[in-house]
Amino acid sequence: MYKKFEMELAGRTLRIDVDRVAKQANGAVLMHYGDTTVLCTATASEKPREGIDFFPLSVEYNERLYSVGKIPGGFNKREGKASENAILTCRVIDRPMRPLFPKDYRNDVTLENLVLSVDQDCSPELTAMLGAAIATSISDIPFDGPISTTQVGLVDGEFVFNPTAAQKEASDMALTVASTKEKVIMIEAGANEVPERQMIDAIFAAHELNQQVIAFIDTIVAECGKEKHAYESCAVPEELFEAIKEIVPPAAMEEAVFTDEKQVREENIRQITEKLEEAFAEKEEWLAVLGEAVYQYQKKTVRKMILKDHKRPDGRAIDQIRPLAAETDLIPRVHGSAMFTRGQTQICTITTLAPLAEAQRLDGLDESETSKRYMHHYNFPSYSVGETRPSRGPGRREIGHGALAERALVPVLPSESEFPYAIRTVSETFESNGSTSQASICASSMSLMAAGVPIKAAVAGISAGLVTGDTDDDYLVLTDIQGLEDFFGDMDFKVAGTHKGITAIQMDIKIHGLTRPIIEEAIAATKKARTYILDEVMNKTIGEPRPEVGEFAPKIIQMQIDPQKIGDVVGQRGKTINAIIEQTGVKIDITDDGNVSICGTEASAMEEARKLITIIVTDFEAGQVLEGKVVSIKEFGAFLEFAPGKEGMVHISKISKERINHVEDVLTLGDVVKVVCLGKDKMGRISFSMKDVAE
Repeated sequence: MYKKFEMELAGRTLRIDVDRVAKQANGAVLMHYGDTTVLCTATASEKPREGIDFFPLSVEYNERLYSVGKIPGGFNKREGKASENAILTCRVIDRPMRPLFPKDYRNDVTLENLVLSVDQDCSPELTAMLGAAIATSISDIPFDGPISTTQVGLVDGEFVFNPTAAQKEASDMALTVASTKEKVIMIEAGANEVPERQMIDAIFAAHELNQQVIAFIDTIVAECGKEKHAYESCAVPEELFEAIKEIVPPAAMEEAVFTDEKQVREENIRQITEKLEEAFAEKEEWLAVLGEAVYQYQKKTVRKMILKDHKRPDGRAIDQIRPLAAETDLIPRVHGSAMFTRGQTQICTITTLAPLAEAQRLDGLDESETSKRYMHHYNFPSYSVGETRPSRGPGRREIGHGALAERALVPVLPSESEFPYAIRTVSETFESNGSTSQASICASSMSLMAAGVPIKAAVAGISAGLVTGDTDDDYLVLTDIQGLEDFFGDMDFKVAGTHKGITAIQMDIKIHGLTRPIIEEAIAATKKARTYILDEVMNKTIGEPRPEVGEFAPKIIQMQIDPQKIGDVVGQRGKTINAIIEQTGVKIDITDDGNVSICGTEASAMEEARKLITIIVTDFEAGQVLEGKVVSIKEFGAFLEFAPGKEGMVHISKISKERINHVEDVLTLGDVVKVVCLGKDKMGRISFSMKDVAE
């Protein structure tokens, strides 16, 4: 026997089965939203992990292609590493839930979400977000929930909650909002330049719907919830803090952290730590948590300086942006490049253009997304923060930052018909001290313009921070937070957009949610800063896209042919099109509707390919003058090839005005000659003449 709970959510039935499967997990629910089915489990270790100073939470979102009736592609017919969508979903589940676990909890916790079935109108990602929160809430794992998550679309100016596949396709916004009973705890958004006021209204419309779901979850917890288990606290002893303050008074710690040079501050803290290690050499239990104690001492110092004294560690005003700089074309031979610097954060973005055939193919659960032509990748090497570690490829953070920048720039990209290229931007982090993801948006926007991509408007990004006191009204919003303010503050509120409106939002917080006044103030602060960056830095560096792509970028000629003629251009087993490619050295893409893209770097070769395709798709008509190469000689005439796969014959009597006895008297294999089409002969065959060309 199992318990079943149901509610209507955005016009579809949400059903939760408890105690039906996975009973050995601390908490498990089988989620059903429409025909989408996701198994969500929450499991915790019995004891804390030793030797760590953080909460070890792992979130997994496992996509199974059987859920959409597919077998994985490639040689290995098994799901491989997590897709980009799966990684981004893990991050969206993690961000609102992590702040709600106890700060001194060190037991390993794993939230597993297994996608079993997908109804394209009921998001499996949303279902997993709800399921992870419910599984944790009914478990015995300490958790200050529940929370709920809602997706919002904007269709014809109206908000749509948990949109269907068709509504997503038509939507000007993809907003995800997670809430506790009182506050908003997570925001993720991509939008087509949506005004700030409309975005705020959408956030709190979602927050209201979340309250209905939370009330529903409360009924499940009341009936099925387990008593939360006791755990071994890893909090720093209060007597250790008192001992530290005697050796390092608050004024000394304030002096140590009050600098805009990250390396200087880290050296100051290193010296303080060494001093404390010597002082507590005989107290092993204190040495085990000394690093965490110094971290918390720094945190309290920085927060007090900001909130009470309005002093930031680098001396800036609360709404002041660090020094800015920008330049383009610093990397030779690439298709486009730009660098954006904000304080000790520096990003260089390189743009590469390619034929549409090089767009990324996607093999995922969303049937509406099978490929994407714009790819943004973000790299974060250890040298950018003055550290050393081996490179093991992009982690979840890098993938998340790349996706955020990609989401911010997609709304301003030209359509395929306007600009028939696949586009890749790669943001290389040269230096990092806070909000590199937003710097990568600025650098990428300029890099695209430098590459000649006709984007609709420049996009800039900036991050706002937050320090809160004891009440909801005791807070301070900071513009352009650096790394220290991110580590010790309560929020990293990233907003990207144009002059017209917002294109992307990502909000991370460490507290139990934000009130409406805080969100409104943060969005207003980022709007002001974004406008300054656009007007005073980016537009002065490159004000508009270059009129054409650069010297080393591929050029593309587009032409339209009759879809019925596609087979003639391709030829049997691709023989004809491959012959054109080999002859001219270009790349050719043909869509099902007859749109042909010819890509190359030499104009003459591209024009030659266009000419050959035109000949292939054009029916022979009387009076048409053509140029062909002799490919075969017979007693009765010669066969000419006008384009790969397109041939015609000149009868011996039509070769010369004078009588000739042998075709070889005038023509040899390989000769290129002009002929005129005479139309069809009595047998219905197309006839050509060399001797009548002049006429």
